[in-house]
Amino acid sequence: MAKTAAHLVAKGKGLLAADESSGTCEKRFQSVKVDCTEENRRAYRQLLFSTPGVEQYLSGVILFDETARQKANDGTPFPEYLQKKGIIPGIKVDKGLVDLPLAPKGEKVSEGLDGLAKRLDEYFKLGCRFAKWRSTITISDTLPTHACLYANAHVLARYAAACQVASIVPIIEPEVLLDGNHTAERSEEVHLATLRAVYGALAAYNVELECLILKTSMCVSGKDNARQASVDEVAERTVRVLKRTVPGAQPGVVFLSGGQSDEAATAHLSAMAAMKNLPWPLTFSYSRALQNPALNTWRGQAGNAGAAQKAFAHRAHMNSLACQGKWRADLERQAA
Repeated sequence: MAKTAAHLVAKGKGLLAADESSGTCEKRFQSVKVDCTEENRRAYRQLLFSTPGVEQYLSGVILFDETARQKANDGTPFPEYLQKKGIIPGIKVDKGLVDLPLAPKGEKVSEGLDGLAKRLDEYFKLGCRFAKWRSTITISDTLPTHACLYANAHVLARYAAACQVASIVPIIEPEVLLDGNHTAERSEEVHLATLRAVYGALAAYNVELECLILKTSMCVSGKDNARQASVDEVAERTVRVLKRTVPGAQPGVVFLSGGQSDEAATAHLSAMAAMKNLPWPLTFSYSRALQNPALNTWRGQAGNAGAAQKAFAHRAHMNSLACQGKWRADLERQAA
């Protein structure tokens, strides 16, 4: 597990989150007028995974259950197909979000602990060597409540412990949502409270930090706030939270894009990775911020596959530069 965790945050590499549920896929496919059939979902993942040279930039791919059981064009199961390219296959194992009982409207808790041990054993046999579990934290002037932080922290910790028993590296994802009109300062406060709760729960459940990766959001302004924090402010606030909460024993931290634009997610990551004296590597675990240009180019047409792969490789390359602190806007445009 320690070797797997180290590989996932290797220099210049990050994760592709290709774990969209069928429902999420349908929304994205509808935006480009593609029918969300099982075969179209398989074909789209095939396009991404078979992009020439993408293994230079990707250390791992998070799969959805359906995708983990599908096969590439040559008949090879997708987990094995990725392994042959030097990319570690992972799996999303939470069962989604439900309303948190007796909590204010909008507060959620993630489900999926029942039967998790059995599912993890099956995923290990399918070739998956890491897993991901997402919880969400709604932010406002009064939210989150202590109950919400406590419930989600303990769910994440129990999941992480189950993963390590199954020899699977857990990625924990406590996402502080972008929705709202909050300031970047308020986002920093909530991120700090969230991660303090999570790491307290991890300690309570004896989770080994050397075999764990945090997937976190960034301390950005709410999307409805008229004043959007600058790239440098977001980077400063986010890294300050991480240094105050994430132990140095942890192999690394990966970021979700969380609804940011492709370029904004890349710029924020690069600003953070360029900072001095970081205790752990910082890299990406993006879905839309990696896939958007490819999906918009592909549009379900086989004849667009080459151009879509080029667009995907470009975004992967830009984020590879970003996690080394080397991305610049002029490089983005030159390469494009």
